[in-house]
Amino acid sequence: MKLVYSEYALEQLQRILDFLVYQQEIPSQKALEIRDKILDKADTILSNVYVAQKEELLEHLQLAHRRLIISNYKIIYTIKTDHILITDIFDTRQNPDKMKG
Repeated sequence: MKLVYSEYALEQLQRILDFLVYQQEIPSQKALEIRDKILDKADTILSNVYVAQKEELLEHLQLAHRRLIISNYKIIYTIKTDHILITDIFDTRQNPDKMKG
């Protein structure tokens, strides 16, 4: 199996980084460290695809989304036949209704 990031997930990750750097005024190097931690955590899914809990806020989509949490972020994914699709990287400090789509 391999990890595949949706375009939306990559856009959300970039938004998180932009927010950290431009709104929170965190140094770019620190923001990149946070990015790397998120991506490293996502890689752990490969060792056990069922490691994470089901994401209840997305049950209405009936795609069996799961969530892996690292710090203030949720890595949202679904399990496909030949890959794991990361559909979103969500900053949990936002209103959770924003994740429902």
